Amino acid sequence: MKRLELIESLIGCGVLKTPRLIEAFETVDRINFVPFELRYMAYEDGPLPIGSGQTISQPYTVAFMLELLQPNAGDRVLDVGSGSGWTTALLACVSKHVDAVERVEELLAFSKQNLSKYSFDNIKLHRAKQTLGLQGEYFDKILVSCAADELPKSLLRQLSVGGVMVIPVYNSILKIIKNSDGSLQEEEYPGFVFVPLITDG
Repeated sequence: MKRLELIESLIGCGVLKTPRLIEAFETVDRINFVPFELRYMAYEDGPLPIGSGQTISQPYTVAFMLELLQPNAGDRVLDVGSGSGWTTALLACVSKHVDAVERVEELLAFSKQNLSKYSFDNIKLHRAKQTLGLQGEYFDKILVSCAADELPKSLLRQLSVGGVMVIPVYNSILKIIKNSDGSLQEEEYPGFVFVPLITDG
């Protein structure tokens, strides 16, 4: 499958539909975020290994999660488990600023190398610490690309009022909205598989 065929298939099946997200997929080439030896598979609609037991997610799944997240031009976004940097780059196309957090040092270096192929000036990469995310910071949108056993409290604290977090929990993708009174509104979408997230509770 070729790059445009992949994008057209995501649009055709209805998973990719927001114009600014379509433009992001057209701007950011997935082939720049997979290992060199797997470049021939870059446009297949499936996950690919990127080393250290981690994967770059299936394009369908990434499109699905970004459509749930709906990042906007004025948003500050947290990308947890940024891996090879693909989701970070997509988010940077449609957001004001992206803080990308990754635990694996080798993947952080790989991500930096991949993102250098673009001219983004609204991305900051972080080596993940023991506590998830960036403590003391607040985000309009939070994207998590690894599966947690339960909703991480530390990330919920970093979600701004009115903010949205999209996170896999077990084999479901959850969309969490923080209401003005601090309560949470939850939508569940089952049937997905992710590598596990190391959480702190």
